[in-house]
Amino acid sequence: MMNYNSRSVSVLLVDDDEINNFISIKLIKKALLNTEIMACLNGKFAIDQLVEIQRNDPAKLPDYILLDINMPIMNGWEFLDEYNRLNIDPLGKTKIFIISSSVFSNDINKARSYPLVKDFISKPLNVDKIVELFKVEDPA
Repeated sequence: MMNYNSRSVSVLLVDDDEINNFISIKLIKKALLNTEIMACLNGKFAIDQLVEIQRNDPAKLPDYILLDINMPIMNGWEFLDEYNRLNIDPLGKTKIFIISSSVFSNDINKARSYPLVKDFISKPLNVDKIVELFKVEDPA
């Protein structure tokens, strides 16, 4: 059933909730065997990391970014604007998903208004949602 989970996938989690990150990492590792996961606790830190990767080795940009909306310092929307402005991923390698506990339709609609955002996924994550998320991109 999960033959696509053998490919190597890199994921950047951007969420200020450390417990959430811990759980997400466990779930992603359960859903996908071969995963590199980096977690950043706010958008600013994530942007700094991405700029660094872009500068040194753009091929190492993550395959996926799971982005929370409500964070201190730089929230999800500000992250997207900055990501766009800096043109971090000109080749479009990275798929961005908004992961949020927000149930407000304006957040969901706003997320969908960003061409960069592939989808809006409501928390809490579970293995099925993760499998679904990464399967969408499976070319096989």
